[in-house]
Amino acid sequence: MRVLAVAVSALLACAGAQAQTLIPPAAIQTAVQLREQALADRTGWQVVESLTTEVGPRMAGSEADARAVAWAEEKFVQLGFDRVWTEPVTFPKWERRSESARVVGAFAQPLQITALGGSPGGQIEAEVVRFADLAALQAAPAGSLAGKIAFVDYRMLAARDGSGYGPGSAVRSKGPSEAIRKGAIGFVMRSVGTDSHRVPHTGITRFDEGLTPIPAAALSVPDADQLSRLLERGPVQIALALDCGWDGQYTSHNVIGEITGSEHPEEVVVIGGHLDSWDLGTGAVDDGAGVAITMAVGHLIGKLPTAPKRTIRVIAFANEEQGLWGGKVYAANRAAAGELERQVIAAESDFGAGRIYAFNTGSPDPAGSRAATAQIAEVLAPLGIELASDKGGPGPDISPLAAIGGAWGWLAQDGSDYFHLHHTADDTLDKIDPAALAQNVAAYTVFAWLAAQAEGDFGTTPKNP
Repeated sequence: MRVLAVAVSALLACAGAQAQTLIPPAAIQTAVQLREQALADRTGWQVVESLTTEVGPRMAGSEADARAVAWAEEKFVQLGFDRVWTEPVTFPKWERRSESARVVGAFAQPLQITALGGSPGGQIEAEVVRFADLAALQAAPAGSLAGKIAFVDYRMLAARDGSGYGPGSAVRSKGPSEAIRKGAIGFVMRSVGTDSHRVPHTGITRFDEGLTPIPAAALSVPDADQLSRLLERGPVQIALALDCGWDGQYTSHNVIGEITGSEHPEEVVVIGGHLDSWDLGTGAVDDGAGVAITMAVGHLIGKLPTAPKRTIRVIAFANEEQGLWGGKVYAANRAAAGELERQVIAAESDFGAGRIYAFNTGSPDPAGSRAATAQIAEVLAPLGIELASDKGGPGPDISPLAAIGGAWGWLAQDGSDYFHLHHTADDTLDKIDPAALAQNVAAYTVFAWLAAQAEGDFGTTPKNP
């Protein structure tokens, strides 16, 4: 522990007289034991196997969504959580019924596509106009796509941190509205993915206020390549048929399990994942893994002879995929109840089940918690995790809490192949490595336990919502 002592001393010197959050040695010793127990424990695997097998795909608003909520309540109880409760989350309901596309004319052939979440239904047949990226579509003259289908062919590149996703998701979220402004009657795009399989990637899209929505879909990566090659040979027409759309409102639930704190039960360390998935695969990596990892953490800590000082709250968030609905409701409810300061720190696992390689924390006032962050990092180091003190950010469902002043933890998972599977029919249980999943459970267990034992906070500073 000499390296830790030197690091903490340096942080204390830099912080001057400012009060420092620190973690007692006894808590660190327990964390080391928990880390090794978690590596050998199979609870995480058993939970994600149960969810993906017994519930399967669970798109927000579907019949399976309700079954997933019931499954989560029962699973929390089975795993020994002290308190289990639900929090209503209401949102617009979008349904997918059928979808198809084909090239018509001299080179007639089918295309593998999937409707983007939020797309209206419709049947159209028109000439395709290709754009290399979103900027090219934005630069097209007004009215130049009248009666045509816009095709944005942006290719996402794989990266461990998933950094290519931002530009790709911008095509999905902004492209259809841009196409409408140029006069298009339909929109297709290369999937936001890094695979080479003939499985398209879905995901939510938005239509700007005042625009009449048009059918919008994603092509699998090989089909986008095929369409590009066809366009090199001359004009191409495609027929697109989507049966999908919005259908009223639906109320789902955040499902919450707690291991009650022994000294400060009103103060909570929040961890979790999102319970919903898209409907194409069984949602194993997105985000059955996150739910399983964090449920396993609570189970392991709950078996200790001594409870944590603070409450550990595990949340299976509702409808992350279509707009962070569960995370927004959770943050809004904490703010309305004056409970934000009691949210000591929060972290979400929502980037698959690849090995965690980096760790950091952040908040509006992070200086006082740097020593505790370094202490946590020291216990994480044997798992192959390094402290990345200038990187990271809150997970998706944690971001609404962070936006109003909540502190966050970041445990960076290796996402090198995450976007091979993301939002596709290939997101299934067999893609999870049990050993990597156990490493995730060990890392989140260390983080949650030590955050719950810390003497001081991690810099949560309430802001006006």
